[in-house]
Amino acid sequence: MNDFIAARSQMALSLGFHIIFSCIGMVMPFFMAVAHYYWIKTGEPVYKNVTKAWSKGVAIFFATGAVSGTVLSFELGLLWPGFMKHAGPIFGMPFSLEGTAFFIEAIALGFFLYGWDRFNKWFHWITGVVVGVSGLASGILVVAANAWMNSPAGFDYINGEYVNIDPIAAMFNAAWFSQALHMTIAAFVATGFAVAGVHAFMILKGRNILFHTKSFKIAATFGCVAALLQPLSGDISAKDVAVRQPAKLAAMEAHFKTEKSASLIIGGIPDEKNKKVDYAIKLPGFLSFLAHGDFKSEVTGLDKIPEENHPPVTITHFAFQIMVGTGMAMMLISAIYFFSHFKQKNWLKSDWLLKLFAIATPLGFIAVEAGWTVTEVGRQPWIIYNVMRTADAVTPMPGITYSFYLFTAVYVSLAVFVVFMLYRQIKMVGKLYDKY
Repeated sequence: MNDFIAARSQMALSLGFHIIFSCIGMVMPFFMAVAHYYWIKTGEPVYKNVTKAWSKGVAIFFATGAVSGTVLSFELGLLWPGFMKHAGPIFGMPFSLEGTAFFIEAIALGFFLYGWDRFNKWFHWITGVVVGVSGLASGILVVAANAWMNSPAGFDYINGEYVNIDPIAAMFNAAWFSQALHMTIAAFVATGFAVAGVHAFMILKGRNILFHTKSFKIAATFGCVAALLQPLSGDISAKDVAVRQPAKLAAMEAHFKTEKSASLIIGGIPDEKNKKVDYAIKLPGFLSFLAHGDFKSEVTGLDKIPEENHPPVTITHFAFQIMVGTGMAMMLISAIYFFSHFKQKNWLKSDWLLKLFAIATPLGFIAVEAGWTVTEVGRQPWIIYNVMRTADAVTPMPGITYSFYLFTAVYVSLAVFVVFMLYRQIKMVGKLYDKY
């Protein structure tokens, strides 16, 4: 492994862990706020217990997210100094605002955790809502910075210099809305299904039935609504990528040849050498419709793009297929869940429905990881699309391979710590709220 691959691998590893902590940190406070609201309105102790249990989970992921996020901030400067030298002054605004949102979130979380029986009940509830809103704002601001890498704006590039810098235009670049919308909904899907799956498993085990049933209903509702909305944001993102980053769309679909009425490919194994896809199901015209809203429109293929600018097709295509496949599976479960609410209420207590959710526990986060792989790998070989190549941004410092191994050990240790803390928290819930 050379230093360039090691630097990319270290960044990928860090992002892969951090995105899970971030998603949960963005979304769990809203679950917590809903349970808290039910307790204030109904006075049922089970909702207070759910709120307190979830608030401890929020605290765990806030702490781990802060650690992994801090590491990422250092890595940007240490691993990619060429990138930060030029890009820092341009897209630094969303990062600085994200820091402000983070501090607000930390203060609000402190108020919420230690405010029980000390604050007015509605003020206490509002502090929990602020935790969610500020966490969501943090996520959107970071995504805006990433969107700038896919759609650079807010500067002029003249004779190798970045001039006429406009941080506002950089932050609100052409890609920020579609990426922020898609990521926000994905966070609700992933966290909703993960939390609902854990509670479904506990119901199947016969433990604290009322507690876990109330928890399951809140998480499943959030996750299922988001799963049914996700295709809309996916359509917006696909049309945006088709215009701005045709190479990425071509890699996502392993679309080697420019043509009209282009086929949408389901599955398949790309053969990059012979420019074809084997064993794929093709839906004629559907890629044209997905990209441009017209079944007969022309879709740019990789043949129109210089080969040195091609993204890694196989990785991008497989990641895209995984993202779509897991998303469709969660959509199906969501449709069944809401059908049971309106037409077959007896299904809600059936073991098979709970088993579906338990099995689907990791699907949302698999989709999130695959989606970020599409976003980052599909942009290659550019770190700033069509402006700076990734190879030109990497640090000249030797020994990055050893740094990669060290950070791998750190993140694996962090993952073990988080799993231990969550397992301990679940056991504590069982002991404290056993009567429910």
